[in-house]
Order: sequence, then C-alpha cells, then structure tokens
Amino acid sequence: MPIPDYQALMLPVLREAAAGETRVPVAANRIADQLGLSEEEREEMLPSGRQRVLHNRLHWAKFYMTKAGLIDSPSRGRFVASEEGRALLARTPPAIDVEVLSTFPAFREWYQKTGEAAGAEEPATKAAVVSEATPEEQIDAAYAAIQAALKADLLQRVLGQTPAFFERLIVDLLVAMGYGGTHDRAALQLGKSGDGGVDGVIDEDRLGLDRIYVQAKRYAPHVGVGRPEIQGFVGSLVGLGATKGVFVTTSTFSAPAVEYVRRLPQRVILLDGESLAALLVEHDVGVRVSRTISVKRIDEDFFEY
Repeated sequence: MPIPDYQALMLPVLREAAAGETRVPVAANRIADQLGLSEEEREEMLPSGRQRVLHNRLHWAKFYMTKAGLIDSPSRGRFVASEEGRALLARTPPAIDVEVLSTFPAFREWYQKTGEAAGAEEPATKAAVVSEATPEEQIDAAYAAIQAALKADLLQRVLGQTPAFFERLIVDLLVAMGYGGTHDRAALQLGKSGDGGVDGVIDEDRLGLDRIYVQAKRYAPHVGVGRPEIQGFVGSLVGLGATKGVFVTTSTFSAPAVEYVRRLPQRVILLDGESLAALLVEHDVGVRVSRTISVKRIDEDFFEY
C-alpha cells in the first residue's frame, strides 16, 4: 500500500507514543508492520535521497503534535505522549490531522506566528490543510518542477541557435566536465577534425593520453537518431582506430540504436536531449544560479556535551 501522508500518520504516531517512550526508527518499524508496508516502501527515499519518506513523514507528524502539546520529548531523539495526548486518544478520534491540532491553543498560537513570520496573508493552518505533503516533499516537488521546466526551455533555446553555436556549446560542456584540458585546445580539435562521420576529437585528459571522438546532431524533438546513423559513427571510429566515442543529439535515440550500442566492443555513449540538458544544468553551461535557499536543521552533536 502507498505510504500514508504525514497527517494520516499522526494517530498511529500518537498511539506509539502513548505505549511508552520511543524513537522515530522504532516507531517507524512498528507502524510499517501495522500498515503492511513492503520492504521497498519502507526504504523509499525522498527525491533528495537524504531521508526515507516514511521517517520524514513520521518526523513531521511528531513535530506538529509536539507543537499542539500532545507529545513531549524527555531526551534527545526520544518522545512520549503527554497527558493531553493521552486524553485525546481516550476520546478515540477516527483520525488526527492539522484541523484537529488547530483546536489546541498552543498549536494555533505557534502556527499563527509561523504565518506572520512568513508574511502570509492568511493563517498558515489553512495552507497546511490544503497539502498532504511534508515541507521537504513540497520543496523537492517544486525543485523538480523548476528543473524540468528549465531543461525544456534550455533545449528549445539550443534548437533556436546555429550549428556553430551548438558545436561551441558541446565544447563548453566537455571542458566544464573536465575534458580537453583548456577551452582553447578543446575548441581547436572539436569540430575541425575533417574525418568523415566524426564532428570532432577531444582529449579525455589534460595530458592527451587518450582521445574521445564526438558526433553532434542538432535535431528537432520529433526527429530521432536511428541505428544507421550510429553505425556510420561507429564505422568512423573503427577506421580511426578509436575505442571511445560520444554521440550527442538534442532529440532522442531509437530503441534499435540503443540496443546496437550495448553490444559494441567500443565504448560509445549516447547523449539524448534530456541527458544533454541535465548535464548542461549540472555543469552550469548556459544557465546561472537565480536563487539559493539554505535549509538548516538542528545540529544534535552541538548539544551533546
């Protein structure tokens, strides 16, 4: 079954806390057993890859209930139900969510202050009820959406440029990735090899101990690269005695082309439009940082004396 959202996990977390002092990893295992979660679901990570989804949602369920006074933290990393929390359970609520927490004065006061600090026009409780995702999940989803839009826009810009611009773009990317030694040296070799079927050659390392041959095709998204074009490129590599090549396109590769490359003795890398855009963003080619947000956590080691 899917992992419940953090609000749906509030009641199970409070029940675990009422059973005695516990920790999130212990509570997570017990709740996962109760829900019948698979091993894969238990180990599912947030898009950032820094925390398990289940643990993240349990942390936020516990955090919000702490602000409502339902959970106490007697020592580092441990939590237990407060008297108010036990009293709430005694009323056998069908569920606990932000709306239920809003009936507790401590929670309303804290969330109102949070909304005012963020400059919200309405109480922050309303915004929290709308979303079932934790703050980290909302950040990750927003970041993924921004990245997807950026990569799509980047490819469109590249397609609108000249072939010469595309060649320079590939030079910039390869140099940014550490190939070719210097930009000038890479530019001299890439795009000027004069060998049929190959657009250029670039040093794999700064000493020029090995070389990589490059083919670059600036195609519209609906014009894919098929196996015959890859075969022509590989034939050029064989004729040059080369063992490594990179075929770059702004579009896609057909399934037969991808399967053909898998069986080659030569090392040939296929970079489609999506992979190209991702590398351009990763290595800051054609993009710049617009905003940096630093998300901080409590340094538990700092308080360990």
